[in-house]
Amino acid sequence: MERRSRYCKLTYEEIAVRYLSGQSSAEISAAAGVTSRSVTRILNKLNVEMRPRGSWKQKHTLNEDYFKHWSDKMAYVLGFFVADGCVSGELQTISFSQNDKTILEDIRNELGSTHKIYTDKRTNVHTLYIHSKIMKNDLMNLHGIQSNKSKTIEFPHIPDQYISHFIRGLFDGDGHLYKTKYYICFVGGSKSFMVKLCQILNGFNFNSKVVQTSSYYRVYVSGKDDVKRFGEWIYTNKSIWLDRKYKAFSFDN
Repeated sequence: MERRSRYCKLTYEEIAVRYLSGQSSAEISAAAGVTSRSVTRILNKLNVEMRPRGSWKQKHTLNEDYFKHWSDKMAYVLGFFVADGCVSGELQTISFSQNDKTILEDIRNELGSTHKIYTDKRTNVHTLYIHSKIMKNDLMNLHGIQSNKSKTIEFPHIPDQYISHFIRGLFDGDGHLYKTKYYICFVGGSKSFMVKLCQILNGFNFNSKVVQTSSYYRVYVSGKDDVKRFGEWIYTNKSIWLDRKYKAFSFDN
């Protein structure tokens, strides 16, 4: 349920996102129709760490053209973003969220970014917010990733040489390995995306299928040999990866 005070035009969550995206309390108060003190009180209620006074004026460094040029690392970051990223509908902001802060630090370094990673003290979820109109537009226009993407996203065009890196990013963000039962599962809301993912995996001779469960779709890769081979495929020549998932692929012969 969205939290909103009686006279505030924005929800508490919208206020937090604006602040974490770099807007000042004064800018947010103007948009919300409340005082700056009210904005500060809401942020404190949400356990949002406050910036030093005036720090919103500081410029962050960022390789804004990052998503224009293909590489194995870019393919990974794009896959990870498809799984765990968000394009803001209103702000010129994108964000990555994860329980594992280390991978967000790796992605931030890869993007050449100095943006801060924020931690929700209630959920312990870490989020990297990046304010960039160029990067947002590239994700939308070059790769077809829109806001509210979960049920509408189409599988992006990935050059063949980068597909394993893209799927590694997707797996690190949204994939699960059930080691004792020897299967891998991806979860998503877009039927078109998940069907295409399954087709690609089958094209690499993995035993893969799509299953619909309530409002979500699951793509499975099953069988001990296929699961081991999948791990070898996505982690060969790895450049960025989520270490705990990589280590999970160690099987006894």
